[in-house]
Amino acid sequence: MLKNIDPLLGPDLLKVLCEMGHGDEIVLADANFTAASLGRHGIVLRLPGATMREACAAVLSVLPLDDFVPRPVAYMQVGGSVDGYRSALQREVIADMAARGQAVPAQCEATERFAFYERVGRAYAIVQTGELQPWANFLFKKGVIAEALRP
Repeated sequence: MLKNIDPLLGPDLLKVLCEMGHGDEIVLADANFTAASLGRHGIVLRLPGATMREACAAVLSVLPLDDFVPRPVAYMQVGGSVDGYRSALQREVIADMAARGQAVPAQCEATERFAFYERVGRAYAIVQTGELQPWANFLFKKGVIAEALRP
C-alpha cells in the first residue's frame, strides 16, 4: 500500500497511468462494454468491484486532464436521447469532477456510440469497471504536470 493513493489504483493501473503521455487517452468502461474486442490490440485492465464513480475518482486523483483542448472528457451519449441529455450517473460523475476542480461540465462532451468506439480504438488503455448502469463509459485525455515556463 502507498500513502495518499486510492486503493483501487493497483500496480498495473498505476503503471499504465504513469506510462501515458500528454494527449494519450484512457477509457473507463462499464461492465457490459466490449472492452476485450475493442481493446484487443492494446491494454485492458479490470476493476470488477468498482462503480464508475469510484473508478473515475481514483483515476482522476492522479491523472491530470489536458488543458490544451476544450473538452478533455468524453462520455458515451445515451442511445436515442436528445442532444444535451445526460443520465443520472453521467451527471454525478461530471458533478464529482467539478467538485474536485478537475473539469467543469463544459469540458465534457457527449459522443455518439460508434464515434466513441472509434476513439476507444485509439486509446492507450481501457479500464473495465463493475458498473452495471448502461451507457456509463468515459474517456479522459491526459494532460501534463509541469513547472511554469521560465522566460
